[in-house]
Amino acid sequence: MDKLRRVLSGQEENEELGLTAQVLDATTLSYSTRVKWFVICFAAGILCSILGSALLFLPHGIKLFAVFYTLGNVAALSSTCFLMGPLKQLKRMFEPTRLIATIVMLLCLVLTLCAVFWWHKKGLAIIFCILQFLAMTWYSISYIPFARDAVMKCFTTCLS
Repeated sequence: MDKLRRVLSGQEENEELGLTAQVLDATTLSYSTRVKWFVICFAAGILCSILGSALLFLPHGIKLFAVFYTLGNVAALSSTCFLMGPLKQLKRMFEPTRLIATIVMLLCLVLTLCAVFWWHKKGLAIIFCILQFLAMTWYSISYIPFARDAVMKCFTTCLS
């Protein structure tokens, strides 16, 4: 359990003890606090996404849908910052295995809002939301060992 806490807090096993470690210990959240805020932030992200989907059917609901769906994805993505810390999260997001999914996801987050507020293209906003979902899913399964391989094998088997 101690090793899991070190990994999630971003501390390496061979880290030198000293002033740096003391400063990190004084400024970091406890493990239980990290888990609680992860759950709160992730649940808020899911709630925003569901609320956005429900608001889609209101007049001018496409704008509310795009905003809430995008906020939901940002909240869900940032929830993992509580588990591993923001700097480690950013480093992992831009690792070669996740780089394309991260770029597509962030680009679609911005393009969804652009499509709704500046370009006034409802269909394009829906397409960008779908792409957000797919990129976020592909990004998320990259953290599960061999999950991408399993999905690709299942996908190619279904197409054959």
